[in-house]
Amino acid sequence: MGKTEQYILDELERKGALLFSLVDPLDYSSLDEAVKTAKNMSEGGADVVLIGGSIGVQGEILDNVTKRVKENVNVPVVLFPGNIGTVTKYADAVYFMSLLNSRNAYWITRAQMLAADMVRHFKVEPLPVGYVVVEPGGTVGYVGDVQSVPRAKPKIAAAYALAAQYMGFRFLLTDAGSNPAEGHIPLEMIKAVSSVIEIPYIVGGGIRTPVEAKNVVKAGADIIQVGTAFEKKGGVDAAKEFVKAVREGAKR
Repeated sequence: MGKTEQYILDELERKGALLFSLVDPLDYSSLDEAVKTAKNMSEGGADVVLIGGSIGVQGEILDNVTKRVKENVNVPVVLFPGNIGTVTKYADAVYFMSLLNSRNAYWITRAQMLAADMVRHFKVEPLPVGYVVVEPGGTVGYVGDVQSVPRAKPKIAAAYALAAQYMGFRFLLTDAGSNPAEGHIPLEMIKAVSSVIEIPYIVGGGIRTPVEAKNVVKAGADIIQVGTAFEKKGGVDAAKEFVKAVREGAKR
């Protein structure tokens, strides 16, 4: 187990639930704004800063923003990759994900094979994440050729989650896609998933307010992943409000 994974587990034990702030540099008007938001999130109490996106976040842009974020935050910087190019030596760790409900084997095992040696060469810590996309799925659903889990079928999500645990993944992420109109993953589905797994459970996509963050954690999420809400309101106080809600939700 690497340093970042141990940090996450220790913080979960200590705090009950965690907030990961996701920064997609291409969703901001400038890289300066992306770095500023990451800094504010760290100062506001976010436990990890994630960097990545579904399209285009790679190469010089990724190197530049990751290096600058690392210089401005005091928490681990973890990559949320959209493909094999979304790896940089300046990060602490990377979600080494398998998109379990993709129709295309590339997103389940092939991309991982192609990226593995690069991760090793850069000495970036891999975090083994089983990734399941739920309706509507957004850009990741389209790019990843996903057969999205229907929102009204919590047992299917739970079955994927249990399979991920049995296959050896050490984290499980369910994601409704970026800023879905339907909102975050249904609470009933979160309860179903959390009831069958023992590995840390991350919920992403559509968590827009502190109240929603609290409810998602109360339903069973160990970690919530928030991106768009902080693009719209990315100050230190916004982070503090979400952190407070997450900690309160952990007292379930």
